[in-house]
Amino acid sequence: MLHSKANCLRALSALAAFLACTHPLSAQQYPTRPVRVVISFTAGGPTDIVARLVAQRLSETLGQQFLVDNRPGGGGTIGAQFVARAPADGYTLFLGGITSLSMAPHMHRNLAYDPFKDFAPISKLTIQPLLLVVHPSLPVRTVKEFVALARARPGQLDYASSGLGGTGHLAGELFKTVTGIDLVHIPYKSAGPALTDLTAGQVQVMFGTLLASVPLIRNNKLRPIAVTGDRRTVALPEVPTFAESGVKNFDAVSWNSMVAPAGTPAEIISRLNAELVKMLRDNSLLERLSGDGVVAASSTPQELAAYIKSESVKWGKVLRDAGIKPN
Repeated sequence: MLHSKANCLRALSALAAFLACTHPLSAQQYPTRPVRVVISFTAGGPTDIVARLVAQRLSETLGQQFLVDNRPGGGGTIGAQFVARAPADGYTLFLGGITSLSMAPHMHRNLAYDPFKDFAPISKLTIQPLLLVVHPSLPVRTVKEFVALARARPGQLDYASSGLGGTGHLAGELFKTVTGIDLVHIPYKSAGPALTDLTAGQVQVMFGTLLASVPLIRNNKLRPIAVTGDRRTVALPEVPTFAESGVKNFDAVSWNSMVAPAGTPAEIISRLNAELVKMLRDNSLLERLSGDGVVAASSTPQELAAYIKSESVKWGKVLRDAGIKPN
């Protein structure tokens, strides 16, 4: 009996030693097959553009294909739910943002995932200022003129967004609170169709990312009014900030980050974080991002976890103050 127990203990010790040696090695070899990068929006929108740029760079540096998988719907929660339930092996990642990672608990009573427990943060990716744009037929060119028109037409101006609980929706609600105006929210499934209706004049206003809006502005299909943030953007240096325009308490940005299913090996998280941080310090990538109004913003996994929670607290209050309840 004692001999048998001794053999069992030796076998367990050998197995533990084997796993200790092989686990880091597997992380060093990662990835050995294609990796799926899920996003919660349709192709062509700002998140999709960032995802494809990041996936292409990761494919080049890690030697395996990182393939973007668009899973829109559910106010940004369909893709997040899919990743939350995926194997925690590093081969399914989620490129998310404020909608799915910070706002979902405030927008959905029966959310099928917990954004704070079901994901392993990897790194922040980008911060994107928001731009107030209007259809060219609207007779305004400044924030002051826009607010005056909205006050003269309470409840008559529609603002589009990429969906309930998204950055554009929340920015509109915060702007209404700060300025005391009445705008009507028209949610879409993503930024693409919202911009299509805006350029067609079906809606008049949108708080959108520069990444999606700048090409339309340069083609004179949209008129920029003001940009969020503490400085003007290099993409549209002639457009003033909201603070310059007299609106001091309007702080709203969009952001993207990458997470994995909870339980993904720490070595894989570290490998991906290192690659993303290095990527976002690349001058050629920064030049391309800044040209479209995007700011690269890498982080540690711990910093990303804290940021997701702080954004949830901030925007949850905005929704409560606006009287918007989870559905």
